[in-house]
Amino acid sequence: MSAQRKSPSPADYPIQLPPNADYNKQSVAIPGSERPGESATYRHSVFPFLTVDTPGVVTNLVDLYNEGYRRAAGGPFLGHRPILSRKPLTFANYHVWQSWPEVDARRRAVGSALHKLFQTKELGGYQLDTVGIWSKNCPNWLLVDLACQAYNKVTVALYDTLGADSVEYVINHADLSIVFAAPEHIPFLLALSPKLPTLKYIVSIEAAEDDQKRVLTAWAKTRNIKFLDIVEFEEFGRANLIDVIPATADTLASICYTSGTSGVPKGALLSHGNLAIAAYSFLHALEDQEGQVAMSFLPLAHIYQRVMELTNVAIGKSIGYTTGDPLRFLEDIQILKPHYVPLVPRVLNRVYQSAIAAGDVPGIRGAIFRAAVAAKLHNLKTTGQFTHPLWDRLVFRKINNVLGGRVKMIGCGSAPFSKNIGDFLKIGLLADIREGYGMTENGGCCTTCWPYDPTAGGTVGGPVASAEIKLIDVPQLGYRVTDKPFPRGELLIRGGQRFIGYYKEEAKTQETIDAEGWLHTGDIATLDEQGRFKIIDRVKNIMKLAQGEYVALENIENVYASVPIIAQLFVYGDSLQSYLVGVVVPDPVQLADLVQRVLKQSVRPDDTAALGRYVKEPRIIDAILTEMDKEPNVRKLRGFERIKRIHVTLDAFTVDNECLTPTLKIRRKETYAKFKPYIDALYALPDPTSGSKL
Repeated sequence: MSAQRKSPSPADYPIQLPPNADYNKQSVAIPGSERPGESATYRHSVFPFLTVDTPGVVTNLVDLYNEGYRRAAGGPFLGHRPILSRKPLTFANYHVWQSWPEVDARRRAVGSALHKLFQTKELGGYQLDTVGIWSKNCPNWLLVDLACQAYNKVTVALYDTLGADSVEYVINHADLSIVFAAPEHIPFLLALSPKLPTLKYIVSIEAAEDDQKRVLTAWAKTRNIKFLDIVEFEEFGRANLIDVIPATADTLASICYTSGTSGVPKGALLSHGNLAIAAYSFLHALEDQEGQVAMSFLPLAHIYQRVMELTNVAIGKSIGYTTGDPLRFLEDIQILKPHYVPLVPRVLNRVYQSAIAAGDVPGIRGAIFRAAVAAKLHNLKTTGQFTHPLWDRLVFRKINNVLGGRVKMIGCGSAPFSKNIGDFLKIGLLADIREGYGMTENGGCCTTCWPYDPTAGGTVGGPVASAEIKLIDVPQLGYRVTDKPFPRGELLIRGGQRFIGYYKEEAKTQETIDAEGWLHTGDIATLDEQGRFKIIDRVKNIMKLAQGEYVALENIENVYASVPIIAQLFVYGDSLQSYLVGVVVPDPVQLADLVQRVLKQSVRPDDTAALGRYVKEPRIIDAILTEMDKEPNVRKLRGFERIKRIHVTLDAFTVDNECLTPTLKIRRKETYAKFKPYIDALYALPDPTSGSKL
């Protein structure tokens, strides 16, 4: 193990890797930790193991905020684009910023109001003092969360896209007596309130107009519920102001409900210590910038975005919020011009496809683009550098400007991400893309790639400073820690960010956390020569084809995700069949181009009716399958892993039709049920693999 440095103080963060850090040794095994069926236990190879007992470490979110407040020195904190008009909906082309002192005064007001209401028994009376938030990302979302942290209240985030059944379940399961809600959700809550016996207060997270306030107040009164807007709530808090209440590492901070791809949501209990350790773990091997601005785009109800914002809070930086409309993503990022933004592969895949479609064209322009890409990819793989004085000026500065022109780092998590796409976007966006791995149950914090690692693509990096990781055998799927050249098995994590357990679900907690404190993630991983982990499978997303071959459906979907014409894909395998089929939702721009090339007919990408007719045309279906088979990553799949037949539809997978979870992961059971007639029809056709060698 390399020499360990002394433990830093909060003022030392973020901490950069030392100049002599060995990128070929990103994790180290604890000597003597191997057991039969288990790999060694791995830790970070450079930084000391970080725990809540580490001297000088911040162990709660109140102290984390205080450190950020000190370092911000009164600077800008939370920004948003104000609405200029409701009809049509128009946002300003600038951000209005609240300073750290302004947010701090509001935090104390909201927290004091909450504490007073729980103290007087107008709220609560249950096992925990829980506070719900149901809104898209906005400054007031974080404001309420910070207030709860400062006054020992437990935040419960409701996904903005949760269906009616899940909203009802979470409110009742968490015993929510108050919910801060976006205006569009308030009528729904009032209509549902007869089924929500614990709910006593609804607070509009935005200021409400007088007419709206009168109507909602009167309606709420008929339901024995009190309605206020955020302005009135803060006024009440200022009239009952008290000091911030100290917290410890063990103080409960949040119940974070996991959306899950099946079953009802589970409430993960996360303490102040869990979230503080997670935030400070991500502040290792991180560069700092004066005036750094982060962009809040992914849902704050998701642990990934939440912890990313806590890292910015910890070092006193600014956070700019989007309009909340995914269709305005490029507009939002170009106006904010952030230095850092966390994203997910689905968003980055669309950026990649757009860049390739615009650059890889016939003629001189396309030739210059391809030469530039080849030269920069060579530099990236040999030196880790993704900038170039000539090619950036001629080609890539335009792509970089699409994301505002100042982005230096993009965090990427939540799902597997193609190495080829990641490498292209590094050179195209002129930004380091840092993949990581985490889940709600470990505070979104388990592994992360090292900065400017030229060969990190396709991996999720090594352990964060606070994590211990090991792999265990999954013999039923053929994964063993003795596999060569590298161990394979289910990934287990232990550390200060590991959650306490599932709320009111002791049996499920014991299924997930073993007697030695290891969290069983359900993800299959392998370790590479540099000590980095790569997620290769899910324990539960494996099926066996008729010829006895196992296939990982989610992994195959991620391989096909780099095909430009695919907007969404569901892969299905029947254990009585020898091949896979898929349901493809095509990208309308790419589909329109394909129709022109194959059928010599012109169609607009927004002509949904015409495109709907063309996706039924056999020549178009065959052409889409051909496009899928041409993708280099797809060609690396084994024969039985490739999709042999497809159903093409414009009926997208959404949260509303229950094909997606609120975090945009495919619900396999529901998606299969929706498309079952088409899948059955594909399997009713003659076997396309007859006579072939799989």
